[in-house]
Parts: sequence; C-alpha cells; structure tokens
Amino acid sequence: MISFFRRIRQSLLGQNRYQRYLMYGIGEILLVVIGILIALQIDNWNESRKDREIEQAVLLQLQEDFRSNLTQLNRKIQIRKAIIESSLYILNATDHPEVANRDSLIARFSILLLDPTFDPIEYDLSSTGNLRLISNNRLKRLLSNWTSDIVAVQEIEQNWSRIINEQLITELNRLGVTRDLANYFANDLKMDWQLEEASETKRIPIGTARQEVSTAQIAESKVLESLVSLAITYNNGANLESETVRKRIEEILSLIEAEIH
Repeated sequence: MISFFRRIRQSLLGQNRYQRYLMYGIGEILLVVIGILIALQIDNWNESRKDREIEQAVLLQLQEDFRSNLTQLNRKIQIRKAIIESSLYILNATDHPEVANRDSLIARFSILLLDPTFDPIEYDLSSTGNLRLISNNRLKRLLSNWTSDIVAVQEIEQNWSRIINEQLITELNRLGVTRDLANYFANDLKMDWQLEEASETKRIPIGTARQEVSTAQIAESKVLESLVSLAITYNNGANLESETVRKRIEEILSLIEAEIH
C-alpha cells in the first residue's frame, strides 16, 4: 500500500503536476489523520467496554454487600426494640414492685445486656479507582457518603455500650444478681434474630445465686432506674438514626438493581 502511494507521488512529480501533487499530499495527510482517529475511537470503545464490564462486577458485589448490610441493620433494630420493651417493663416493676415477678425481671435485665452494634461493610472505592466507574451520579454520591451516613448510629451505639460495660454491669454485680442473669442469658434467652435456623444452643449449667436478691431490692436501686431510663433514650435514638440509614440502603440497592444488566 505504501509503495502504491509512492508511485502515485513520483508520477505526479514527473509530470510537473504540482497542484495535483499538493492536493494529493493533503488528501494523504487527511487519510492518515482519519486512520489515527478511527484507531483512537476503537481504543476508547474497547476501554469503555472494559470499564463497563468492571462496573457490572463492582455493582454485583455492592448489591450483595448492601443486602447483607440491610439484613444486619434490621436485626439490630429488632434487638433495640426488645431492649426498649424490656426497659419499660423494668421501670413499671420499679414503680410497682409489689406486683412484679422476679424471674421476669431477671429475664428483662438479661436483654438489656445485649450490645447491638451495626458493623456494616465499609468501602473505599475512591482509593481503588472503582468509584469513577460508577456511571450513575446519584449512586456515586451515595456511595461516597456511605461512611459518614453510619457515623451517627455508631456514635450512639458506642455510648450505650460504654454504659453497659462501665455502669450497668457494675451495679448488677453490686446487687448480686449477675449469676442469675448469666444463667438466664446462657440457657433461656431466645435470640432468634441472631441465630441461623439450623443453629442449636447448648445449655450451660451456671445455676442461680445462692443468696437470692429479692424483687424489692432490685426495684429499690435508683442507679438501675436511671440506667434503664438511659437504655430507652439511647436505643430509641439509635433506631431513629437507623431508619434513616435503612432508607439510604434501600435507595442504594434500588439504584444498583437499575444499573445491573
């Protein structure tokens, strides 16, 4: 092909047809430019195709991860609702110890010892360069803000966790009901929201305290009354924040599903 064009140029020069030679030269340059542009377009198309393939793989992984996040979040919300319900029962028993049932009171305190913390899968798509591959701008923005979206929930959870470990357990130990709580927690507490259907729990013979603490003694603790009240405040606050996060996850999943081909 190159020799063919060379012969044409030599023929035009030999015939002193400089104007046609100039036109031919311009045409040859245009052909080269067009060829380069076509090659670049093909290369760009191939790169775009590869990016879309990677994007689909990323979207499928994100879909799986956010479904797991949603399942975990729903379980944490359910646990917090159980803590709030138990706290209300305990406060009522505090107000009316004469009609309160001790075993039920121990059961409710066992639920307060649960420490629900939302620990979702976190992402750093920016550092890997995968964030630029997300073509949906709304989805890209939500993924960029994901870490900051869960901060409010985690801060409330951490505060409640500290209260459990630093104050609630200390007061329960002082009253002398820790063995009763541990026995109920290990053998009787039903945690259907945490266990797989096929899982089985093994009973642990902890037993109850040798010197039983009465319902009245438990009800008279002003420290417990205050801590139980805080259990409602913190867990209700965490659930309110969790509802916002749940809506965010549902929107992310909806956008992902619309982008998956």
